[in-house]
Amino acid sequence: MNNLPFSPAAERNKHPILDILRRVLPAQGRLLEIASGTGQHAAWFATALPGWQWQPSEAQAHSAPVIAAWAAEAGAHNVLPALTLDVLATPWPLPDTRYDAIYCANLLHIAPWPVCAALMEGAARHLTPDGLLITYGPYLEDGVPTSPGNQSFDASLRAQDPGWGLRRREDVAQVAQSAGLVQRERHAMPANNLLLVWGREP
Repeated sequence: MNNLPFSPAAERNKHPILDILRRVLPAQGRLLEIASGTGQHAAWFATALPGWQWQPSEAQAHSAPVIAAWAAEAGAHNVLPALTLDVLATPWPLPDTRYDAIYCANLLHIAPWPVCAALMEGAARHLTPDGLLITYGPYLEDGVPTSPGNQSFDASLRAQDPGWGLRRREDVAQVAQSAGLVQRERHAMPANNLLLVWGREP
């Protein structure tokens, strides 16, 4: 084991997420990852999806060397240097390019609610016409019992910051629709998480 910052959650969920990415993504393309964290996902997915150019990003510039170190250790030569990107920035400070996919894991519940609209609007601006936004994390859903674990997690998040907490999938879908995106797929994942695939309205 290396001495790099390590996310146990990213290690646990990387296999099931990769299984879905392989099903929903074409063989090649350009992908922007929002809130890359330690960079474990970038390194793992880019290695497993060699036809994809992976662009990580984080709100804090000091994350870039850690993300680069994870990519180097994995031999992921298709991971670009991380960009500094605050989702709430308008517009996003990105190169004049569009992405075939945007990937964002475990952000919406540990960020204020306006981040959801900013994510959807930014994705709508920067995705190609057929591009996909892929979000992963815990959600609340109408008509679906919330697991005790997610109930406790939601309470602990709101105790840390009243602006945090698990989001209703239906609320997220409404915000997405306002930005011109619709939910195309819903995948139930381990540990009561969901992977949701969003795209432009037909």
